[in-house]
Amino acid sequence: MRDLLPHLRQWYADGAPFAVATVIDTFRSAPRQPGAAMAVSGDGLVVGSVSGGCVEGDVYEVAREVIKTGLPTVRRYGVSDDDVFAVGLTCGGVIEVLVQPVDLAAFTEFDAIADAVDSGRPVAVATVVTTGERLGQRLIVWPDGVTGSLGDSGLDAAVVEDAVAMLDQGATAIRYYGAQGECQRAEIAVFVQAFTPPPRMFVFGAIDFAAAVARAGKFLGYHVTVCDARRVFATRQRFPEADEVVVCWPHRFLAEALEQGVVDRRSVLCVLTHDPKFDVPLLEVALRTDAGYIGAMGSRRTHEDRLSRLRAAGVTDAELARLSSPTGLDLGARTPEETAISIAAEIIAARSSASGQRLSTTTGRIHGEPAGWAAGVA
Repeated sequence: MRDLLPHLRQWYADGAPFAVATVIDTFRSAPRQPGAAMAVSGDGLVVGSVSGGCVEGDVYEVAREVIKTGLPTVRRYGVSDDDVFAVGLTCGGVIEVLVQPVDLAAFTEFDAIADAVDSGRPVAVATVVTTGERLGQRLIVWPDGVTGSLGDSGLDAAVVEDAVAMLDQGATAIRYYGAQGECQRAEIAVFVQAFTPPPRMFVFGAIDFAAAVARAGKFLGYHVTVCDARRVFATRQRFPEADEVVVCWPHRFLAEALEQGVVDRRSVLCVLTHDPKFDVPLLEVALRTDAGYIGAMGSRRTHEDRLSRLRAAGVTDAELARLSSPTGLDLGARTPEETAISIAAEIIAARSSASGQRLSTTTGRIHGEPAGWAAGVA
């Protein structure tokens, strides 16, 4: 949804109605996860995707109808056993899609939600997706309050409690309740879409490889910070894609970031200095954080020397086991760009607890489930 916001904000400001189709649930090998979105403007412009191409044509027609009627609907798409050419997912998965109208009157909170997402403030949008008179009723959960209602105070209270927890986890999913919010009942299905700040990627070492890694990080949806103690190298001109370029000793910067609470289990730490005076103090701090991925660049000889220095500094074997070093997958990478792809590939594999092998040599699901530390990562 984040990448659609510039288009949606313009359409909303223009005052013309449009429709947003959002994946709300998936089964088996679905190509997109809950929260993936596609939008259709009043004059037929399309942005985004809900399936990678399999069912977009039908979703487009549904969206056009929703714009006309102003009524939301939920559609389910899967493979037809009777006709493999019917509208469905050729991958064998199943997705459920909520298609809802948006305009100044139907979605008065839209601008405020978009502002929050753009500024990195957490917000959760809870929408009833059970067919019936409540379909499309919406409740917005902010850090300091709630707007809207799902039609019952008990249901509202139960959904708010779950939405707060899902914001903390960065989770987006359907939750089920009784009509008055009772747990362990399933009369009402509510899709809770949690918009949390983008996960953070910290790149240490202002070298040409870091510039390529920063570009890859932005492409993957991370908020990227490049840090180096050498002012002549850590410049905005050298790292235009980074959100922040910081001149500071890396271990001091990371310690301060920990105190500020900006390093969490979704964070990625890439140590590219391969210089003991920088990376040993830095890794002492890094390996004791909750970061989901910690990688360090360097040769195997550099890696062995680094391990010896870290053990001498008191880092335990359990802590060292969290270190991906040399960082990246075995792709035969040589250039900074190839190396960045190698590192990005390992991060993606780690996020899904995947093997990193060729898909042609594996069996089972192609689209892995996010690991616990990767919840909410784009």
